[in-house]
Amino acid sequence: MPEGHSVHRLARQFTSVFGGERLRVSSPQGRFADGAARLEGATMLTALAHGKQMFLRFDNDLVLRVHLGLYGAWSFGGDSTFRGASSIGAPRRVGESERSEPVGDAGPGGSTEYIGPPEPVGAVRVRLVSEHGWADLRGPTACEVITAAEEQAVRARLGPDPLQPGADGTHFERRITSSVTPVGVQLMNQAVIAGIGNIYRAELLFLQGVSPWRPGRQLRQDEAAGLWSDAVRLMSDGVREGRIITTTPEARGGRPRRSAPHYVYKRTGEPCRRCGTPIRSSEMSARTVFWCPQCQPD
Repeated sequence: MPEGHSVHRLARQFTSVFGGERLRVSSPQGRFADGAARLEGATMLTALAHGKQMFLRFDNDLVLRVHLGLYGAWSFGGDSTFRGASSIGAPRRVGESERSEPVGDAGPGGSTEYIGPPEPVGAVRVRLVSEHGWADLRGPTACEVITAAEEQAVRARLGPDPLQPGADGTHFERRITSSVTPVGVQLMNQAVIAGIGNIYRAELLFLQGVSPWRPGRQLRQDEAAGLWSDAVRLMSDGVREGRIITTTPEARGGRPRRSAPHYVYKRTGEPCRRCGTPIRSSEMSARTVFWCPQCQPD
């Protein structure tokens, strides 16, 4: 499932390539035909990400809310002016990253002559088409047209997003330290903090030396503040880089960033990059959690 940094990159891309554009909206799959009809011909104003959810705002006071979930993905294409990643979400083509680059459709002889969007491939829930490009959505967990008031209601149920300008970390700190629920569970609760997924959870807890099993009420105030501060820093790095890399050059031992991007995530049995203790993993609320028992004692 894309974590918050990917959804923020996605929102930036939508604003860049579709902001101020009148869009043709359809549902090739047919499951979103009514919603597409409500947006057809409207101009997209801006796109906003809050945690793992994205809101495309249109000039008819309607909003397209999308939550990609585990299987959702957007694919893009267009002419030579259409820039951005060609795919964001899961699955992506093998080896593809979210780089900002032209994604124009290749014409005869390998040129980027744009002749409009291709025929839909697979179950395309929503297709957005502008004068210069297109975007196809497949497999989202949520896709609906809502009003601006309903958008505010959805966002009010979410916790603060570390990537939102001016987000208040004290709300997160109060919430996580007021519950007996283990911090590893709380970090995945989008009502506590929005945008954190399994990778960020593992890495944030390691950096603060906190066991995922520690009850929230046993978390010190400075540890809670540290989790928020690290979330802001690492997720901002993720937006810039297009991937999650939490290790320092020293921790990587001179290896390339892509070959050693994480401290504990998916490193079960491997030596901790700090102390050498084998990394452990276990199931926590139907997801696998990773930690170092020496650096993150219970």
